Amino acid sequence: MKLFFSLLCSLLITISSFGQKVLTLDQAISIALQKNTTLEKSNNSLKSAKSNVKAAWGNFLPSVNASGSWQWSYSKQQGTPINFGSFIYTPPPTTSQTRNYSVGASTSWDLFDGLSNIATLSQSKNNLESAKLQLENLKQNIVFQTINLYYTVINNQQLVKVKEDNVAWNKQNLETVNERMKLGAVTMADVYQAQVNEGNAELDLIQTKNNLETSKSNLLYYLGLDVLQNYSFSDSLTSNEENILKNDVGTEYGKIEELVKEALANRTDYKSAILDYESAQNGITIARSGYFPRLTNSLSYNTYANQISDLNKSRNFSVGLTLSIPIFSNFSVDNNLQMAEVNAMNKKVDLDDLTRTIKQNLLQTYLNAEAAKKSLEVNRRNVQAADENLKIAQEKYSLGSGTLLDVLIANSNYTTARTNLVNSEYQYIVLNGQLKYYLGVLNYKKYE
Repeated sequence: MKLFFSLLCSLLITISSFGQKVLTLDQAISIALQKNTTLEKSNNSLKSAKSNVKAAWGNFLPSVNASGSWQWSYSKQQGTPINFGSFIYTPPPTTSQTRNYSVGASTSWDLFDGLSNIATLSQSKNNLESAKLQLENLKQNIVFQTINLYYTVINNQQLVKVKEDNVAWNKQNLETVNERMKLGAVTMADVYQAQVNEGNAELDLIQTKNNLETSKSNLLYYLGLDVLQNYSFSDSLTSNEENILKNDVGTEYGKIEELVKEALANRTDYKSAILDYESAQNGITIARSGYFPRLTNSLSYNTYANQISDLNKSRNFSVGLTLSIPIFSNFSVDNNLQMAEVNAMNKKVDLDDLTRTIKQNLLQTYLNAEAAKKSLEVNRRNVQAADENLKIAQEKYSLGSGTLLDVLIANSNYTTARTNLVNSEYQYIVLNGQLKYYLGVLNYKKYE
């Protein structure tokens, strides 16, 4: 009967595993880059920026218009009566039809507009490049957010194993205490204490499993997947993750000053902010063009006739230059210039703030990564020491020279050490990705 029950459980576990979908980190990142709605909106905005560049080039070209018209009119006029003494003669009504045809073409070309067209072209190009860089930065952000959410799941998954081992140990310990109580070697107080610790371990396991399911839900929601779908994740560290844990941030990247230089050279959001500032400077030139005169060239050609065959017999051709000199524009140019200058100053402030933010984020992440690396080494030693201490406490308790409280404390320390080790491992892995993100070197292209 026991054999049948074991086979049935194995079969159910196997069937359940077939229903799960394996989700790797690379797959998660690839899905995030495909389904992120903010990324889709940014792609649409990029199309508008490209159209603006095309329109800016059009400002250098003349505008050409063609026209054509046809008009038909019909009139009927009643004859005027003529009096011949006693005889009145009324002539028949007269009718007439007229047709008019005309064809024309005209062109207008701004020869000088106060350098507004040049500044507009430069501004549109800067905006386009800025939009491209913002799109790249958004992709890097999506990659990092996915990494963070994914490793939160893996971290909680490993913690569940730790808590399950703790529950199993407490169950075994309770059985041991019960057997010793039957032999009269311990009191009921030890049994009750063992029962309480087993219950606490089970509660801790329930909370950890709940944290795991919550982290899974957060990840699947961010990826745009069904949160009710059952996905499985890796149970062990990959070779890349093991290499990360072996390396030290200081030896891999160097000093913080070098990191800042690398970040300012690679960060797409920083490059985008520079272009935004340059675009704002172009806006000042555009606004200032309102003070300058505008020179416009115009050409026109028209022909008209009563019959199509007579077109081009009567025609007009004109060429003109128009110089428009602004004298007073109700302070509108002053206002536009003031607004453009304020916008440029704000963009400069944003650029300076971003520079300080980059330095702060890099320094904080660098220090956190170094601290996490040291914590990782300490927690590894703590696990080994706690494991040995637990074995000693159990041996003493079995020999009657130790108390159950000593054993429970030793097991609690061992569980805490294992928990801290798991947390420090994945914290260091995430911080490594975060540092790459802040450096602007987080690769997203391999996931597209």
